[in-house]
Amino acid sequence: MNIRRAVSEDASQIAKVHVDVWRTTYENIIPNEYLRQLSYDKRERLWRKNIRELDVYVAQNEHGNIVGFSTGSHNYRNRYNEYDGELSSIYILEAYQGRGIGKKLLKAVVSRFENLNITSMIVLVLEENPAKHFYESLRAKRIDSVQIKGYGGELTELVYGWKDIHSIHI
Repeated sequence: MNIRRAVSEDASQIAKVHVDVWRTTYENIIPNEYLRQLSYDKRERLWRKNIRELDVYVAQNEHGNIVGFSTGSHNYRNRYNEYDGELSSIYILEAYQGRGIGKKLLKAVVSRFENLNITSMIVLVLEENPAKHFYESLRAKRIDSVQIKGYGGELTELVYGWKDIHSIHI
C-alpha cells in the first residue's frame, strides 16, 4: 500500500472513494435519500479545492488506484482551542478496511502536524459510525458530544482528542 500526498489529478478518484464510503458507512445512519443524491462531480470539485487548501493524503493499492484518503489541518473551530490540529477525515473503501490502512493514513497526517509543530488534535465522528472504535483504540479521549443538523436529519457527533499526538501508537 502506497501512502502519499494528494495532487490535483487525484480529485476524481478521491471523490469516488468519498461518495462510495459515505454510501456504505452511513447507510441507516444518514437518510438514504441524502446518500443517493451524493454526486461524484460535486465531490470532485470539492476535492480539487481541498487538495489546494488542506493536507490530503491518499492510499493507493497495488494497481495505483486510490482506495482511501485522510485530511488534516489547523483546528479553526471556535471550540476546543486547547487542540491545535484537526484530523478532518479518514475514508477507506469497505473492501480495504481492516488492513491497517487507517493507521498509515493517520500517521501521514500526524507526521505533517509534527513538522508544523502541531502537538494536539481533535477528530469528530458521528456517534453511530463504527470508526469511533478505531480512534478509541488509539487512545483518543472523548471530550464532547454535539448535536448537528444536516445530512437530512439531526445527528450526534462525538468529539475525540489527543492532547499529545506523540502518544498515538501507530
